[in-house]
Amino acid sequence: MDNKEQLISLLSAFICHASSHLPDDVLKRLGEMREIEKEGFAATIYEAMFENMKLADELKRPSCQDTGVLQFFVKAGTKFPYLDDLADVLREATIKATKEAPLRHNAVEVFEEKNTGNNVGHRIPWIDWEIVPGSSDVEIYLYMAGGGCSLPGFSKVLMPLEGYEGIIKAVFDQMTSYGVNACPPCLVGIGIAGSAEVAAKLSKKALLRPVGSHNPNPRAKMMEEEIENGLNKIGLGPGGLGGKLSVMGVNIEQAARHPATLAVGMNTACWAHRRAGIKISSDLSYDLFTHKGVTL
Repeated sequence: MDNKEQLISLLSAFICHASSHLPDDVLKRLGEMREIEKEGFAATIYEAMFENMKLADELKRPSCQDTGVLQFFVKAGTKFPYLDDLADVLREATIKATKEAPLRHNAVEVFEEKNTGNNVGHRIPWIDWEIVPGSSDVEIYLYMAGGGCSLPGFSKVLMPLEGYEGIIKAVFDQMTSYGVNACPPCLVGIGIAGSAEVAAKLSKKALLRPVGSHNPNPRAKMMEEEIENGLNKIGLGPGGLGGKLSVMGVNIEQAARHPATLAVGMNTACWAHRRAGIKISSDLSYDLFTHKGVTL
């Protein structure tokens, strides 16, 4: 097996593992929330969630039937020796994992309205690139963007006088209208910027941050905490069936904005937050840093 084939096999195994095992931080937070939700139907739903995860591990099957559209967020070192092949490797790894996991076929070509049958299509899997000068490593985040958790997503430009109150209102309007479709408890990612596309991208990248982490800006951290507390008071509960809590957390990412615009984007992750991160060195050794102690 040459190095390219070895890399395809490694990333296919990475995708398969992520489809059936939630990251460490999500498991920890769900366990904490389970201890709070001891009453009514919520306790039964949490019991079913944890039984589901146990069976996914034992049977080596995806933890949710909707394995989403695959999205990769790549921090690529300019000296990583396989950089030229990486986009092709990710596509081939997606096809391989679709057969081996197996993953549900979720890539439907727009206009043709035809399912490709292998989770690869026009610009799918989506690959977001960041270049790291001088590095010989590559860091890859995988996110499985399911239909339910994507339904509450939005991005819009506010009039600047709406201010941060307008951002909060937009988030609450969306979560109280569509949040139940996202299979709560959700992780809420919010992007704040000067244009709709930047805000949308940042809101997705916010979901890659660990649950329980905070924006280093103290005002942003305060906003994260206040929105989280407010959303929990709505009481969506696990599966949207009512309870004491609604969200695992709220993560905000921001970019400097134009003086005349204030844009907000929001993305949500469902309770089965299939997010995984791997760092691969030039010798193809790796660290699956979201799932500690795992060997692929």
